[in-house]
Amino acid sequence: LKEENALLRSKISKLQILSETQADKMRKLEKKLEENKIKEEKEAQDLEAMVQHVEQNLQLMTKRAAKAENSAAKLRQENAQLQAELRNSRLENEALRAGQAGLAVAKQNAEVALQHLLQVTTSSRASIRQLLSGAESLQLVADLLKSIDRIAEVSEDGQ
Repeated sequence: LKEENALLRSKISKLQILSETQADKMRKLEKKLEENKIKEEKEAQDLEAMVQHVEQNLQLMTKRAAKAENSAAKLRQENAQLQAELRNSRLENEALRAGQAGLAVAKQNAEVALQHLLQVTTSSRASIRQLLSGAESLQLVADLLKSIDRIAEVSEDGQ
């Protein structure tokens, strides 16, 4: 009976040591789980902040693109007006040539109209380039937002 008691005490002692070891492991795992939760929350906050920043940039670029589109439309309209003026000046120039009166004035008017037309054309091209640049920026932001969604999905799958 003493031997059996000693054997049982030995088993109890081993089980207590095993239980303490497992309790330590469990505490460490719980601590690590809590650290991972905190880390994931911070990453989610960082991701949310990045998404908000990207959305703000997207809104700003959308405003810029709209402004550039309006500017391009105005420049196209002005370009059309100046082209009409140029046509009228050319017609006037031809009429004056036929009458040989005021040829120098008509040439000067045509030259002024041509200079205006060239300025508007140059300005229109710059605005169109700006508009295209804005559209490319918007596409880049859209691609970035798609990537962010994929990152979020991968993150959620990894949990």
